[in-house]
Amino acid sequence: MAETVSVTITQKQNYQFLVDFGEGMPELLADEPAPLGQGEGPAPTHMLAAAVANCLSASLLFSLQKFKQDAGGITTKATCIVDRNEKNRLRVLQIDVTIQLGKEGVELAHLDRVLGQFGDFCTVSQSVQAGIPIKIAVMDSKGVRLEKPESETGS
Repeated sequence: MAETVSVTITQKQNYQFLVDFGEGMPELLADEPAPLGQGEGPAPTHMLAAAVANCLSASLLFSLQKFKQDAGGITTKATCIVDRNEKNRLRVLQIDVTIQLGKEGVELAHLDRVLGQFGDFCTVSQSVQAGIPIKIAVMDSKGVRLEKPESETGS
């Protein structure tokens, strides 16, 4: 029951590439920031951050809906920490993700179970973190950090 997902990128000019996601989906212009490119589209690091943030947001929504809970909206910010490695090559060293719910944590039932399992549903972050550490924080509408249960804090 394997699924195949593919994209096709075609160079437009210099470091600009058109990303084709397939029939029925709009193309995306990707570009490197200056001095290599012109910064007229997201760079690969932006797309990596977006993929992780989108998948974690959808996984949290899925987990909340399993318990018939409404988060009141979800806003997620992902930040890639990019620095040079021991060979002086730029690498994504870490991705920090903050997920903000639209409601207070006290308004949501089964929150401990939701927080303890939603990360496991995220195909992208579970795959990426095999090579890049991902730190995840879930905040409620008041900015209160919602914690996983003690038995779940190891991931």
